Amino acid sequence: MKKSRRRFLVPLALVSAVAFAGCNSSNLGGGGGGTAGGEEESGPIIIGAVLDITGVGANLGVPEQNTLTMLADKLNADGGIDGREVELIIEDNQSTEDGAAKATTQLIESDKVDLIIGASRTGPSIAMRPIVESAKIPTISIAANAAIVEGSDWVFKTAQNDVVVLERILDDAEEKGYTTIDLVRDATGFGEGIAEIITELGAERGITLGATEAFEPSATDFTPQMTNIRATDSDAVIIWGITPSAGLAQKAFVELGVDKPVYQSHGVANQAFFDAAGDTATGAIAPMGRLLVVDQLPEDDPQREVIEEFKTAYEDEFGEAPSSFAGHAYDAWMVAINAITEVGTDAEKLRDQIEKTSDLVGISGIFTMTPDNHSGLDASALILAEAKDGRWNLYKE
Repeated sequence: MKKSRRRFLVPLALVSAVAFAGCNSSNLGGGGGGTAGGEEESGPIIIGAVLDITGVGANLGVPEQNTLTMLADKLNADGGIDGREVELIIEDNQSTEDGAAKATTQLIESDKVDLIIGASRTGPSIAMRPIVESAKIPTISIAANAAIVEGSDWVFKTAQNDVVVLERILDDAEEKGYTTIDLVRDATGFGEGIAEIITELGAERGITLGATEAFEPSATDFTPQMTNIRATDSDAVIIWGITPSAGLAQKAFVELGVDKPVYQSHGVANQAFFDAAGDTATGAIAPMGRLLVVDQLPEDDPQREVIEEFKTAYEDEFGEAPSSFAGHAYDAWMVAINAITEVGTDAEKLRDQIEKTSDLVGISGIFTMTPDNHSGLDASALILAEAKDGRWNLYKE
């Protein structure tokens, strides 16, 4: 597995000094820094990250890696959290569950990490869960499926839950009078349970799930699935996947003449969707965070300043705009650093502090964690966006 080891000095003044974050001290939890109950801690703070840097999830993992290294670089200018050095260790899980499990074990047993961020996708994140739960290591996933955190003591997440994404889609479908929706879904953990959620949420809205088709995230040919969907009498279709496969599915959907409205998941909140789908992207509707439509947000939107400053910093550093997945990594880093600054690295105290995260203005939404909610976001974290003119545009709040 590919590993990137970095040592960064993190400033004690972090809570007020991360200027580009656009966050005030209350958003980042105030400044206590590295001690808890008067107990002194010493030695480096070690944060591990397990990301899909290569393989089918690379469109997610690479911008997440960029974000974490950029944030750590920005913290390198001053002198540590309460004088303690921070070391960031990034592991590439190669977009596999087995790779994620091995990387997690490596980080815990050999690198002795204090906290883990990752993985990029649902399957690898779920593979990590029993390992971090057993070792009692606070972990912040940046993937979507609610199963990652359901009933968990030690795992949190920053990507919006698939349930609230489907709520936004089905609310729009109900408003438009759709009564039957087909599903074409990713066959991995990201797509697991989506049909059941649609069935449950749809029943409350007078919407029935029609045909269901599945595809591997590595798929390039979607002719069988879209030919079957073309033959149904559904009112609309949901394509549930990540790029590039979801973009290629969109292309097949249009080119094979499936003449129905189409929704995509938040797994396409990046430029890679347009790279794969080309002109066929036009008209697709997807729920997502506000990052990709920040220039169209009201001036008084509470996230606008945070997003704009992150976007500018990322573009200056890497010469391209960040994706929503970069934003998930930003949020995980901020949740983690906020908690470490408050209570240090004692595992129990750190876990408890993450669970107390409140009103933290991030890229993906405004986070409030509780013992019963390790995701911290509700449907208000999402807008509906429409693909038009080669980009995502604000469609509906």
